[in-house]
Amino acid sequence: MSLTPKQRIELHGFNNLTKSLSFNMYDICYTRTKEEREAYIKYIDDQYNAERLTSILTKVTDIIEANILNIAKQDYEPQGASVTILVSEGPVDESPIESFQESPGPFPEAVVGHLDKSHITVHTYPEYHPDEGISTFRADIDISTCGEISPLKALNFLIHSFETDVMVMDYRVRGFTRDVEGHKLFIDHDINSIQNYIPEDLEENFEMIDVNVYQENIFHTKCKLKKFDLNNYLFGYTEDQLSEEEKISITKKLKKEMDEIFYAKNMS
Repeated sequence: MSLTPKQRIELHGFNNLTKSLSFNMYDICYTRTKEEREAYIKYIDDQYNAERLTSILTKVTDIIEANILNIAKQDYEPQGASVTILVSEGPVDESPIESFQESPGPFPEAVVGHLDKSHITVHTYPEYHPDEGISTFRADIDISTCGEISPLKALNFLIHSFETDVMVMDYRVRGFTRDVEGHKLFIDHDINSIQNYIPEDLEENFEMIDVNVYQENIFHTKCKLKKFDLNNYLFGYTEDQLSEEEKISITKKLKKEMDEIFYAKNMS
């Protein structure tokens, strides 16, 4: 069923659908020594501290035109940070057509919709392999909304806010709302893939896999960076300081790490 903005506004009471987006990004780095690993973790903690993460999530609320009710943020020891923002909306007489189109959202400004009784959270997880020289940084961002707008409209901005080697995204619509005749609606917008919310110029940079369960309104997309430049994965030095043997060995380890995260399994 193709729904129009008019159909969507003609509901019996409030739109009770819950739309949840989980955006997980991974940054991967090769660190040769304990000192390099510790320096990388410190760099990540400085780059993505609670203050900066709060700024990113605040811009997300601007994109979906939400009102911030409360912010809780914390930097952890020895590493990591978390931010939770509670948001709300005012009454909506009419929703913009862009709210219902399956297309990339703004970057970063434009009015695209509203939400209510909702929250946005981010948690970071810097870590490293005990003896393989691999260090990784993961950020988990969750946007849960009730009302008209899909949180997928913030996806474009989120992708641009982080340096990402692998992305894992989940989108689900839960619950139901009723039209004026009392019929249940279990989704209020058309969608066939999260990929349709990623701009074409970004799509070209990633290998992508979809695992969707349409009858349950569950959508899953994984992305892995196609282009591999070893210099982008070395911390504090460049590949011209390495022997050919070292370049081959490090490249193999880095690509294995990316594949294991992308396919969610250990590889020999």
